[in-house]
Amino acid sequence: MDFTLSDREVHFRDAVRHFIDTHIRPRQADHDAQEHEGDRWKPIPVIEELKPLAKTAGLWNLFMPPQSGQPPVDDSFAFEGTQLSNLEYALCAEEMGKVGWASEVFNCSAPDTGNMEVLLRYGTRAQKDRWLKPLMDGAIRSAFLMTEPDVASSDATNIQSSIIRDGEDYVINGRKWWSSGTGDPRCQVAIVMGKSDPEGGRHASQSMILVPLDTPGVKIERMLSVYGYDHAPHGHGEVSLTNVRVPVENMLLGEGRGFEIAQGRLGPGRIHHCMRTIGVAETAIEAMAKRLTSRAAFGKRIAEHSVWEERVARARIDIEMSRLLCLKAADMMDRAGNKSAKLEIAMIKVQAPQMALKILDDAIQAHGGGGVSGDYELAHQWAALRTLRFADGPDEVHARAIAREEFGKHGEWRKAR
Repeated sequence: MDFTLSDREVHFRDAVRHFIDTHIRPRQADHDAQEHEGDRWKPIPVIEELKPLAKTAGLWNLFMPPQSGQPPVDDSFAFEGTQLSNLEYALCAEEMGKVGWASEVFNCSAPDTGNMEVLLRYGTRAQKDRWLKPLMDGAIRSAFLMTEPDVASSDATNIQSSIIRDGEDYVINGRKWWSSGTGDPRCQVAIVMGKSDPEGGRHASQSMILVPLDTPGVKIERMLSVYGYDHAPHGHGEVSLTNVRVPVENMLLGEGRGFEIAQGRLGPGRIHHCMRTIGVAETAIEAMAKRLTSRAAFGKRIAEHSVWEERVARARIDIEMSRLLCLKAADMMDRAGNKSAKLEIAMIKVQAPQMALKILDDAIQAHGGGGVSGDYELAHQWAALRTLRFADGPDEVHARAIAREEFGKHGEWRKAR
């Protein structure tokens, strides 16, 4: 077992790290000022300014694997991107996770990343030309509408929004929430999941369809807050769809293929989040260590109190273990495919957010009153990261899959069902 990084892995990791240190970190104050000036729901000028530099540096669309896990429907489509493996991208994503807004500079932000993979793998040439190309170019943004307020959407087969054919159109009705990206004024298209055949089988009644956001009947009812943060300018919206008509050619892959697409989309997306989460944890342990070594209480540096030695040591151990599991999952995805790596993906999806949240919580504690204020990024990071215990499937769903695999290995559970 060789843990040595290849020259290519080191090259791209270090290139992303250097770009962040050279061009992104020095502009943090500019970003923060621009984010809070005027309308909250707007593109941030400094991000738009840095995107061409990332393109020129060859650090663009890094998330898209060379074949995206399987041959696309129309492999004649060419796109602009670096085409890294999942393992190569994992190392880059960790660096991006250390600065909250870095991913967008490289055109590697969710939900665009997942939507682009869906379009590449399952879209027609016309769909790619209309939507994938401008997304790959960073000219527009997109949204993903799956979760619904009235059903337990952790089970995708529960989704009740309807997508019913009427002549040469599909008519869509329903209500979605936690629709990431809908607050961005550049968001032009959404991938919507709904029920196209109420009488179809459990995994054959759902479909996914492309819906331009300016279609009559699409209404953003409100933008949702996360622990009081609005996550502007991207944000998460509640969206109503009332008699929304789109042409039949907007259907992705075919009626009844929505669950299949969802599984193909969410696997890579889950691990992308985990990769960035490792970076968040690294920033948290750094902030905690700096605070503890620079403050004194009860006659000695806070870092010398044994409770903090234990917490910092545990944080470093947990980061290293989580990184190894994340890299193992990414490597398995590259070598054997997403399906073969499903348990490793499930394990890191449970582990990474819980690990990082604990370290962030300790870092907040180390900062005292300052930790829960807006003076540091810790409270905002905690609030943003807490959603990952729900996003792309809650902990309980992934834990269930892991446990059932274990039961199947060590008993008669499968035969008894």
